[in-house]
Amino acid sequence: MLTNLLKQKPHILPIIILSQFACTSTWFAGNAILESLTKKLDFGADIVSHVISSVQFGFIIGTLIFGVLMIADRFSPSRVFMICAFLASVSNLTLIYPDLNVGGLLFARFSTGFFLAGIYPVGMKIAADYYEKGLGKALGFLVGALVLGTAFPFLIKGSPLASHPDKVIILTSSITAFGGLLLFLLVPNGPYRVASTTLKFDAGPKLFKNFEFKKAAFGYFGHMWELYAFWAFTPIAIQYFAIQSGSAISVSLWSGIVIALGGLSCAYGGILSQRIGSKKVALIALIASGFLCLISPLLFSLPIYVFLAGWCLWGIAVTADSPQFSNLVASAVAPELKGTALTLVNCIGFAITIISIQLLGSLQSIIPIDLLFIPLAIGPLLGVYYLLSKKR
Repeated sequence: MLTNLLKQKPHILPIIILSQFACTSTWFAGNAILESLTKKLDFGADIVSHVISSVQFGFIIGTLIFGVLMIADRFSPSRVFMICAFLASVSNLTLIYPDLNVGGLLFARFSTGFFLAGIYPVGMKIAADYYEKGLGKALGFLVGALVLGTAFPFLIKGSPLASHPDKVIILTSSITAFGGLLLFLLVPNGPYRVASTTLKFDAGPKLFKNFEFKKAAFGYFGHMWELYAFWAFTPIAIQYFAIQSGSAISVSLWSGIVIALGGLSCAYGGILSQRIGSKKVALIALIASGFLCLISPLLFSLPIYVFLAGWCLWGIAVTADSPQFSNLVASAVAPELKGTALTLVNCIGFAITIISIQLLGSLQSIIPIDLLFIPLAIGPLLGVYYLLSKKR
């Protein structure tokens, strides 16, 4: 069936991937120019964790509302995706407003996160509507596109293409709007879509009574404890290493490379899942990234290229499990609840990221930066525990 479907519509997955990449470029656009914004607007250093958390908080509120109202299951996912892409683009553009203040900055990032709730999980829902089999592989490419989209603002900030902060924002907003329109025009509702016709406010609590869903969800929560805090503080870690070692390192460029490599690992993990299964891919990635959390202080004492290689390896390990958890979540529930399940798990997972980001933001003024990443090991350890748990 999958082979026939691919022969009939070979453009579907590439279009979803391209649109997901384009539309998630707004996620870290504010982070990429945060240093410029703090200097321009005279913000204190403590604004960094608040700006990062604002996007996450907006995403949480968005996914909560989308999940409770079952938006992705009741309405055309492609239409929802396009509308949210346009609104995320406008929210992102607010960052170049000349009279921007702290409140405006935080609200711009919050609203961007809110509308990303109609992009990331809805994109996965669209993929699930097209790929009844081989979803782990499809989601590997899809989440890989999200990771590359997240890295994109850092990469262009570190290149001559858009070195000025305003150009970074204009470019990411433009491709976000383009990505939303492209998906709406070329990706209709999938053949495996089963629309929900009524609201089910008890759908969320009932999902957690499903043992396989619960295992996948809690494994994902452990993964999320580590992921966004690692991404958010990677520029700080690279900058700290550069200062301590006296090395000339492009912080933006290497931060983008570290995050972008995670996109490739998502794609490879998706391919590997076809042979060994999503659960094994997730376990391997969790164990590897958890180990790197624990030995992270040693990386700061190594030569520059070994440090960067270690951080790149961490960037690969920290993301490879993400699409496989999404596949495990989607595979554990009925078709008419897949959109709600993915959105709900995203909502809780991103709520957890705020806690870990704020924790590291508080700790960075108390402990040395080279010890900062050790607490992130809690997430992978818990993730492994839940994935290996047995039904009683």
